[in-house]
Amino acid sequence: MGKVIAIANQKGGVGKTTTTVNLAACLGALDKNILLIDADPQANASSGLGIDVDNVELGTYQLLEHNCTANEVIQKTSATNVDIIPSHIDLVAIEIELVNMEEREYMLKQAIEPVIDNYDFILIDCAPSLGLLTLNALTAADSVIIPIQCEYFALEGLGKLLNTIKSIQKIHNELLDIEGLLLTMYDSRLRLSNQVVEEVQNHFSEMVFKSIIQRNVRLSEAPSHGESIIYYDVNSKGATNYLSLAKEIINKQ
Repeated sequence: MGKVIAIANQKGGVGKTTTTVNLAACLGALDKNILLIDADPQANASSGLGIDVDNVELGTYQLLEHNCTANEVIQKTSATNVDIIPSHIDLVAIEIELVNMEEREYMLKQAIEPVIDNYDFILIDCAPSLGLLTLNALTAADSVIIPIQCEYFALEGLGKLLNTIKSIQKIHNELLDIEGLLLTMYDSRLRLSNQVVEEVQNHFSEMVFKSIIQRNVRLSEAPSHGESIIYYDVNSKGATNYLSLAKEIINKQ
């Protein structure tokens, strides 16, 4: 049975989508079958894996509405062993449309149940908010990866997210676990980056991944080519970092 991992942080620009796309591609390259669910209306994970997001007719929105099955919305991507349920800007409307539905927090969990056994890992790219979309992702997930930027306000908002996770564990998903905190955008030349790493490791010790994602130009360029870093530049620091993370996650299972 596949493990469902949400990549979440309500702060924008911390590397959620970069992590989801590149972790999916690296796990796929290591012979794991992966499904990526794009649960962000910005649809950057979809375009980052070569999907033409303007022409997505069936995706996360239709799946959450229960207008079609998971098998009907799954598409192949440019990455080996990686399938995707793509997003589209129309996903913005789902927060309002789900509000009055019964079991609204379980829509994603129910929708993906039939396909979970087809994959080793299912990764969910969450929107930068703690709204109903993220709530659905965390209710459907077995665990959550929290990317943390190695910058000044790194830990701001983390307490709020951890409280949200606690309340989801109490009410909707008692088995939800924290897969790990992932330090991103690390620059070894900056004293601040090193201070943040030290602070996070001191505070959260065992919860922090050993793999750290370094700031890398090639990592920023890859999405504009509709490719993950491992296909765009396999010798880059970014590819090495995400392969290391993928191996760490496989070894934890």
